[in-house]
Amino acid sequence: MDIDTWWGIVGRAREAAGDRADDRDPPDDPLPGALTDVLAALEPAEIVDFAVTAYEVTASAYRWPLWNAAYLIEGGCGDDGFMDFRDGLVLLGREVFTRAVAAPDSLAGLPVVVRMSRGESGWIGYESLDGPVKAAYARAGGAADGFHAAVEAADRGRLRTGEPGGENADAEDADAMRRRLPRLAALFLD
Repeated sequence: MDIDTWWGIVGRAREAAGDRADDRDPPDDPLPGALTDVLAALEPAEIVDFAVTAYEVTASAYRWPLWNAAYLIEGGCGDDGFMDFRDGLVLLGREVFTRAVAAPDSLAGLPVVVRMSRGESGWIGYESLDGPVKAAYARAGGAADGFHAAVEAADRGRLRTGEPGGENADAEDADAMRRRLPRLAALFLD
């Protein structure tokens, strides 16, 4: 699936979710259900292609500077937390995602991040895009128990994530974070 088509699907789901598209606070987060609905209108093979492209997109965000930003925003961030963070970042749409990968400090301008810095409700992360995608695959007529096998077959070994890209800094070093991520540091450290 080409990247424009893929982001178009995410965009349609965001449109369907309306003004709550950026609300990752469960239990009434509308976007996963909207994504399932949009995907369920596709053929199972197209949904598998969406899943493979989702892995490629989130792998492109597997970068130390973004992980450091997630660490500040979430008050800590391990491996699983960073997967959730990247999946949620995808749900914020192409523009936010692309800008955040290129310049993680840009996340300081998001209303949800500002709320989080004040200790109010909000979360960027989303616990696995696999859930809505797998549900759509089953609704579209794909064998629910065959989803992961179909994705692995379509992936054909393309996705191999080693170490995160970019330069790492000690996310617990406040001075380093103030230099590298000044806007986020101002929200979360000062």
